[in-house]
Amino acid sequence: MTGQPLFSDSGTAPALALVTGASRGIGRAIALELAGQGLHIAVNYKSNQEAAKQTLAQIEERGGRGELCPFDVTDEAAVNSALDGLFARHERIAVLVNNAGVVADGLFAMMPSQDWRRVIDTSLGGFFNVTKPVIRKMIPRKKGSVVTISSVSGLIGNRGQANYAAAKAGLIGATRALAAEVARIGIRVNAVAPGPIETDMIKDVPVDMLKKMIPMGRCGLPEEVARVVRFLCSDDASYLTGQVISVNGGMV
Repeated sequence: MTGQPLFSDSGTAPALALVTGASRGIGRAIALELAGQGLHIAVNYKSNQEAAKQTLAQIEERGGRGELCPFDVTDEAAVNSALDGLFARHERIAVLVNNAGVVADGLFAMMPSQDWRRVIDTSLGGFFNVTKPVIRKMIPRKKGSVVTISSVSGLIGNRGQANYAAAKAGLIGATRALAAEVARIGIRVNAVAPGPIETDMIKDVPVDMLKKMIPMGRCGLPEEVARVVRFLCSDDASYLTGQVISVNGGMV
């Protein structure tokens, strides 16, 4: 996809975009979309190296550039170590997409504490651990875009997902607060809240049941989310910050 440049920034080397959880699903689609705009993609993953390599291979097959960037977003020391190396190799970080997340569904009254903590730590802890060093790198340049993947569950809740809904709603609050802090600096911070998307996360959910919940009568595609993320990262969205864009087929 072509169009307005993501960043009207000078420099001979391409600017960097870090996409967490980029080995598959929505994260992979976002990585491919941003690579198509000329950004160098840092493909983050936790453990599935083969899937991450497939993402990188697809980027390169389409004429883009990138590199693998393994770390667990819940491990602050590991994040800082990985990002120190990444920043040493790339002067300009233009985009951060916080996509890493997990689900551990279950009724709240019977939810194991480890399921609560794992989901919260990945989404909210990961947001803090990754976004803080990236923002500190963006501030001197007075330019950058942070997009965080929330969920329709964070907006309207969903039975059996108290942990996931809490985590994703927390990301919305963090997005709005951070946007207010850095807007005058020139950094934009937004969120995207997908509805049911055709990824591994819904593979065990009855599709017919999901479709009845969606006014458009179908699940979304990862590429449909990725195109919204691309817009939010682009100069076309230059007056847009602190917002949550729902990509959910009309769910209220």
